Amino acid sequence: MNRTMEHSVPKLGVRSTRQRTAVIAVLRDMDNFASAKTIHQELTNRDLKVGLTTVYRTLQSLTDVDAVDVLHMSNGETLYRHCLNGDHHHHLVCTQCGRTVEIEGGPVEKWAKEVAKAHGFQLTGHDAEIYGLCANCTV
Repeated sequence: MNRTMEHSVPKLGVRSTRQRTAVIAVLRDMDNFASAKTIHQELTNRDLKVGLTTVYRTLQSLTDVDAVDVLHMSNGETLYRHCLNGDHHHHLVCTQCGRTVEIEGGPVEKWAKEVAKAHGFQLTGHDAEIYGLCANCTV
């Protein structure tokens, strides 16, 4: 692995493994959010032997260090994408083609703080995604 790649791969646990590096490489190559099964299938297509359980564990490790964006879909499926923006942000998600656009939260951030405070909560985080059809899918 070259030094540039070595520094751009988040450290996961005691050591970075070939399998974890492969999962991260697939995530970086994918344009849209993808399920663990889709990521696993892409690894298989690339002749990279990484078990589905390892994919799930790696995605959880990446989630724990905020190295991936995570979408919890209404059907219960969880989707992942390499985090392009290190700052807190939200997404516009096309429900037909899966295209996503990173957006800033703006008023959502203030609203979340106010609602938490009004109910006696200390805000530790929130998720807010916007779903709809992109311009290409409404044609």
